[in-house]
Amino acid sequence: MSDILHSSERSLVAPMLFSALSADLRAQLISSAPAKQYSEDQIIQQRGETAHGFYLITSGSVSIGQFLSNGEFRAVAVLGPGDSWGELAMFANRPRVVDAIARGACKVRFIRSTDFEAAIAGRAEEMRTLLGAMSVQFQDMLDVMAGIRRGTAHARVAGLLATLAGQSPLPAKVRLTQQELGELLGLTRVTINAALKELEAGGAIARRYGQIEVLDKAALDLASLT
Repeated sequence: MSDILHSSERSLVAPMLFSALSADLRAQLISSAPAKQYSEDQIIQQRGETAHGFYLITSGSVSIGQFLSNGEFRAVAVLGPGDSWGELAMFANRPRVVDAIARGACKVRFIRSTDFEAAIAGRAEEMRTLLGAMSVQFQDMLDVMAGIRRGTAHARVAGLLATLAGQSPLPAKVRLTQQELGELLGLTRVTINAALKELEAGGAIARRYGQIEVLDKAALDLASLT
């Protein structure tokens, strides 16, 4: 995922493992992975499935999370074009622990584990790069979890939006709904709405349909400390 808003449709900072591979290896893997089209809310992957490979988003965006016992989907991440997921389950040879659904029309490729293993065989440098990317992902996850568990709802919302804006030029567009922000932070939509209203009144953000514009990242950074 190179940059947090390179697609304007993602909620994570750390790069995805696929993007850490060399250009020629990525091209080789893509050439043997035909794309499949999905419509809004269509299930792409289900928890418990055997991980015979991983997924790569060609266009559109995908929500990663879990379906609760009442059928409600609880998102933990939103991914966009160029992002991948499912590599860790493939490496560990364990069942998938998350569900994935389309956030609208999207096109996704499935890269088989057999193709990946054949392509990367003997490429020690590529494996070292993957280990580095995995370390960055883990550190990013710890940072996000630490932020979610501390501070007021106002501070947590401000902190997440500041993180999502990253180093992107302002105004930075974060394509997440209030519902998705609530799911990512474990807050109700009413609480999210109140926090966003306060941040907007202070000039830090502007609420738009289906997205939030970050206008003043410094103000968000300051608000995240309260």
